Amino acid sequence: MGGHSHWAGIKHKKAITDAKRGKVWTKIIKEISIAARIGGGKVEDNPRLRKAVEDAKAANMPLDNVKRAINRGTGQEPGVTYEEITYEGYGPGGIAVIINVTTDSKNRAASEIRKILDNHGGNMGSAGSVAWMFEQKGYISVKKSDANEDELMNLALEIGAEDFRSPAGEEYEIIISPQDFEAVKAKLEEKKVPLATAEVTMLPKNEVNIGEDKARQVLDLMEELEDHDDVNQVYSNFNIPDEIIAKLEK
Repeated sequence: MGGHSHWAGIKHKKAITDAKRGKVWTKIIKEISIAARIGGGKVEDNPRLRKAVEDAKAANMPLDNVKRAINRGTGQEPGVTYEEITYEGYGPGGIAVIINVTTDSKNRAASEIRKILDNHGGNMGSAGSVAWMFEQKGYISVKKSDANEDELMNLALEIGAEDFRSPAGEEYEIIISPQDFEAVKAKLEEKKVPLATAEVTMLPKNEVNIGEDKARQVLDLMEELEDHDDVNQVYSNFNIPDEIIAKLEK
């Protein structure tokens, strides 16, 4: 399983604990504010905001928190001003890493992200150093237990998906052009297909195979980056075999 799907699968298995809920809410509030500032405060007209509000509901965030975050983004309420920054770098085994950050302190964020990479055998790269290894795509996954493969594949391709994949693991994967993502997602929901994951993401064009000697170091790096308060998304191109993941999870 590759860097996106494998890491996403590992993350989705982790329940949001009370200890981490506050951190999750903080990240979602930042995303709601940024989305509202860029695309306006109407959820129905702003796909990015709609996704952030859906994430807030999934994390059991109170509606008042969501409304305040939207109002701060649109300037109706005072609050911290956030900016979005993308860092690029390398991790153990030569993996490429893209880190999307939402922060109120660019200097602090850069210093802390660089330190995390250094501590885990990686290093910060210059702008554009690894971005060319990825392409932006809509990504939807469906649990194999929730759908018939042939029926789902035919439906996905019929309504505009670019590709349908059935990798080893528990989920089918549907790949969509970014501009068609919302339409395909809506049509799948109309057909009552239960979606495990639905997002616009960065998928690697090629993957770097990671053996048992580097696997723990890679996953520790990914987890520390994800856990950072300012980090919104992390993308990578590593591929760790399922049997190695199984060993590490014991």
